Amino acid sequence: MAEKKPLKQYLMIPGPTPIPTRILAAMNHEMIGHRGPGFSKILGEVIEGLKWAYQTKNDVMVYPCSGTGGMETAVVNTLSAGDKALFVNIGNFGERWIKIAKVYGVDVIDLKVERGKACDPKTLEAELAKDKKKEYKAVFMQQNETSTGVINDVKALAQVVQKSHPDALIEVDAVSGLLAADLKTDDWGLDVVVSGSQKAFMVPPGLAAVSMSAEAWKAYESSKLPKHYWDIKNQKKFADKGQTYTTPPESIIFGMHEALKMIQEEGMENILKRHETNKNIVRSGVRAVGCRLLADDSCASPAVTAIFPPEGIDGEKVRSEMRRFGFELAPGQSDLKGKIFRIGHLGYVDYMELVATIGALELLFNELGTKVEIGKGVKAALAEIK
Repeated sequence: MAEKKPLKQYLMIPGPTPIPTRILAAMNHEMIGHRGPGFSKILGEVIEGLKWAYQTKNDVMVYPCSGTGGMETAVVNTLSAGDKALFVNIGNFGERWIKIAKVYGVDVIDLKVERGKACDPKTLEAELAKDKKKEYKAVFMQQNETSTGVINDVKALAQVVQKSHPDALIEVDAVSGLLAADLKTDDWGLDVVVSGSQKAFMVPPGLAAVSMSAEAWKAYESSKLPKHYWDIKNQKKFADKGQTYTTPPESIIFGMHEALKMIQEEGMENILKRHETNKNIVRSGVRAVGCRLLADDSCASPAVTAIFPPEGIDGEKVRSEMRRFGFELAPGQSDLKGKIFRIGHLGYVDYMELVATIGALELLFNELGTKVEIGKGVKAALAEIK
């Protein structure tokens, strides 16, 4: 007899995330002229909605690309070859920003933090103090690190930079963190912020948004790094006309237009509370079934949780076997591959989907030889729903 396949897939990864029917329906739209007034109206409303999500009055530009494209945009539009920049590196995506900067000849200082930890503001303060001549042009940091399930205290880190190096730009990778955790672009003095459509926005991959402060625009004027597709001034010239420089992925923009309506209807406070509850459900549930967590509670991500399986069980084995129950989990990356698995809980993820994930883990661990009291993890998870 053929193995029974699950009736439904539960996408429990930190991106791409599940998409609501309402957004899918909005994307199921005929193409329209991307240089015409109909598209201009939609794009203008998308940009205004993004400003709401960013909590900013700064310019926000939309690029047809992944979050990595937005990260490259941040580098090439604010720096020149030989410029000295500090990169707060708490995981795989901190490493990625460093790789991008090195390709362009930026003088990279890598502030590498132990995996599973957030950057302590005092550590950043000490590193900045070494730069006696105030040569840093920018400090790059992640809001949320998906590879380790860690959230940085961006507000505190930004305050350290502003005190020590007031002329340095503060550039933030908020691709997986925006809307999962609070991020006040203007109030915290953030100069460049990057986000991606496939995370808490609940939209398919394909759009990145990049905000630019007045100080970032000044840096653009002196930036000498090569750029064409990523030239943000060129993108702004078209955005001011309600257009994108290149042909846009209209379906995804239609989806983002609807997503921003949904997000604003829910309200920022409720969105953040929902993600915080999701985090607590997963952390309490997996702890109750005998798993250890990579990040401690002080820096735990509201977007994704990195989990060590019980002793003797490989993280990749957990992922492959969970597919039998219909659950797709995320792998460990780089040095953590096979050591951990990750559960994404951002965007369009319901509380009860997470409870079901914990229940499936209970069944699986028992199958794999680790005795788990059935229902213990589920009970702990349910206790977090208030």
